[in-house]
Amino acid sequence: MKNELIKLAQKHGTPLFIIDHDVIRKNFRSFKKNLPNVQAYYAVKANSNQEIIETLFKEGASFDVASYNEFMQVYKYLKLLQKSDKYFFIWDKIIFSNTIKDRDTLKKIKKYKPLVTYDNADEVKKIKQFCPTAGLVLRLKVPDTGSQVELSSKFGAEPGEADDLIQLVFDSGLTVEGLSFHVGSQCTNFDNYSSALQITSEILKTCRKKGYDTRIVDIGGGFPVPYDAQSPRFEQLAKVINSECKRLFPKDVELIAEPGRFMVATAATLVSEIIGKARREGKIFYHINDGVYQTFSGVVFDHWLPNFTAFRRGKKEVCTVVGPTCDSFDKISLSEHLPGNLEIGDYLYTENIGAYSTASATKFNGFDGAKIIHINK
Repeated sequence: MKNELIKLAQKHGTPLFIIDHDVIRKNFRSFKKNLPNVQAYYAVKANSNQEIIETLFKEGASFDVASYNEFMQVYKYLKLLQKSDKYFFIWDKIIFSNTIKDRDTLKKIKKYKPLVTYDNADEVKKIKQFCPTAGLVLRLKVPDTGSQVELSSKFGAEPGEADDLIQLVFDSGLTVEGLSFHVGSQCTNFDNYSSALQITSEILKTCRKKGYDTRIVDIGGGFPVPYDAQSPRFEQLAKVINSECKRLFPKDVELIAEPGRFMVATAATLVSEIIGKARREGKIFYHINDGVYQTFSGVVFDHWLPNFTAFRRGKKEVCTVVGPTCDSFDKISLSEHLPGNLEIGDYLYTENIGAYSTASATKFNGFDGAKIIHINK
């Protein structure tokens, strides 16, 4: 592996972001194998690279989009379909899971009769006015303790508000197609799923008792990625979800999910280059040509713990790795165990950096960020 990475870096330059599409396909198939009754809607926000979307489209994935631009990234593959097939794909395989949509987006997607989420009364009024063709999915606030990134402070209706928000939709002449939740990204506490499924089941029962044909249950994302040996195993979580769904929901319920990180995190490796070396207060600082404003943005936005491996051997010591910008905030890691004999021009590589990395990168200070290449496409 190391030799291949060096060859690629020498050929293409650094920083170099390498996406392995065999890994993406493997992750997608693992999800389907372990959760056979759950339709996977890839959360495009995790990594919106067009080639990733294409690979997952060919694999038969559905898509979770948060904006009109993300929607159009998927839509480009539908142009050859017949109009009826195209519209069915959009209804059946795309969900606008951002609970707040701007008016222009709603106007643009009105003709497709889209599936959209909501979590408040004002959103219902807006959808009624600008996209009355939509089918609605109520997003619920559920426990997210132990997740790497919490979401409940910004999204989700309190379960106690659900009955009124569902009734409001039907009174408005719209339809609640389903219920959804998200336990937080990189969930390490499987009880969150059990609690969320129980809450959702009770609200669904109330809908059914009222005669509403609410059939979709969206279990969101949060499926753990094996970043290290301590990470909980997805296979164990899948057993919990399968068992709870079988116990709690009628057979006619359509289960969907929004895996993002799970599909792409392990599919990318970054090769960076040491562009400066200094000893500051007795500690080695390695300055590299990528940082928290670029591919390592997940350190800031995603609470991600970076990893570095050197190609050169040597006695290791605790080092600091920093990015190339003029901002002192651009510190990637203060405690990396790396050889102390690394020199300017040496390479480092970082694994499992496929999610929430290039997706949230900027060009701060004029740095372009990593070049992206694809293997096993």
